[in-house]
Amino acid sequence: MAFSGLTDGIARGIEGAGATLGETFFDTTLRLGVTGLSRAGKTVFLTGLVANLLNRGRMPQLKAAAEGRILGVYLQPQPDVTLPRFDYETHLAAMTGDQPRWPASTRSISELRLSFRVQPGGFFSSWRGPHTLHLDIVDYPGEWILDLALLDQSYEQWSEATLVRLEKRREAAAFRALARAEDGALRLEEAKARALAESFTAYLAAARDLGRVDVTPGRFLLPGDLAGSPVLTFAPLPKPALTPRASLWREMERRYEAYKSRVVRPFFRDHFAKIDRQVVLVDVLGAIHQGPGAVEDLRRTMAEVLSAFRPGRNSWLSALFGGRRVERILFAATKADHLHHEQHPALTAIAAALLAEAKSRADFSGAATAAMSLASLRTTVEESVTRDGVVLPAVRGTLLSTGKPALMYPGALPSDPARVLSPAREGAEKWLDADYSLMGFAPARLSLKPGEGPPHIRLDRAVEFLIGDQL
Repeated sequence: MAFSGLTDGIARGIEGAGATLGETFFDTTLRLGVTGLSRAGKTVFLTGLVANLLNRGRMPQLKAAAEGRILGVYLQPQPDVTLPRFDYETHLAAMTGDQPRWPASTRSISELRLSFRVQPGGFFSSWRGPHTLHLDIVDYPGEWILDLALLDQSYEQWSEATLVRLEKRREAAAFRALARAEDGALRLEEAKARALAESFTAYLAAARDLGRVDVTPGRFLLPGDLAGSPVLTFAPLPKPALTPRASLWREMERRYEAYKSRVVRPFFRDHFAKIDRQVVLVDVLGAIHQGPGAVEDLRRTMAEVLSAFRPGRNSWLSALFGGRRVERILFAATKADHLHHEQHPALTAIAAALLAEAKSRADFSGAATAAMSLASLRTTVEESVTRDGVVLPAVRGTLLSTGKPALMYPGALPSDPARVLSPAREGAEKWLDADYSLMGFAPARLSLKPGEGPPHIRLDRAVEFLIGDQL
């Protein structure tokens, strides 16, 4: 028994997993990472995902469910007792109660385990009995994954790139003025360091509120018990001609390096490096609504996100030496319910085009990748609206701002993604031949039949891509 437990722990690469007593050598464990960039709906995705795996009446594209081979799915105690549990029950109650509302966003890492009892199909079904797949879902803020790109940048490189990016952002004006007024060669004064860090944090918060996705360092917005510590008291500065010891610039550099070694690397080592499959949620519609600049920010950020992964399939030998690789990566454009289904292919095509450069790198390295449009909780119904004698595909839902019903036609997304990406790459300030609108919808009251999860769009296809091979 002890040998079995040791072998199991090595094969999965989970340090101190504390597997439940019911696990056997033949059980399979997958770690699914779920993250999302600004306003992508990560908590809603996780809640809808779990609810529809526990009650699979709306999951026809999940092959094992359609074939009746999933004998049961159960919530289990999570293996890592040091992580908070994802509060699935509270979030589901918020989304499906008598007065449904969107759940509060998760602000730190959390975990949840789902165990599948599955009857093998095909050749194996004749001689092998049911087996168990343990799916450990690791939920972490999107800001944290963006921090992984800092590991390959010096303080000087990060400062230069950040200051260049901030030049065109109005919300950064106050910080830019403060940073320009400082001489990094002068001796450190802690009050000035704090003022710079607070101003930079205020910019990050304003950028996030505007829907920008490149808001790093992420712990500035989610500090937890690090709030006020020197490791979060730095900001980008122009490099002066001289950087003597004890100068402001040198101290900012020291704190930046401490952030990488004390905050970013432990997250990579303890959590991110152990993930097998990954979902990255992106609000593509929101970026299109904001304009070409937001689309280009999203494209660049997604390339940085994928560079943080080490794609490809691991052998048991490489796992033995600690190198877990992400095998499948799904980039999901959320809020597909804001569009009539006729426009879903165009949304998926734009998402795929945004990720084309980064995706090709992952494919070359052996990881399976996919782009998809989905809605974790469907909030609208499809209708048609007539304008100037033309019938247009629209959606109807309850406005989040007023609680009143509204009919929305957001504009026609182009079938050619280049019509969106080219103006973005060229630095256009607005769309020349289109106007894309967007409304925020509240969750609708639901009446679910036994065995049904909440209504969604393509969650079943997402699950089939991510874990269907293990079912």
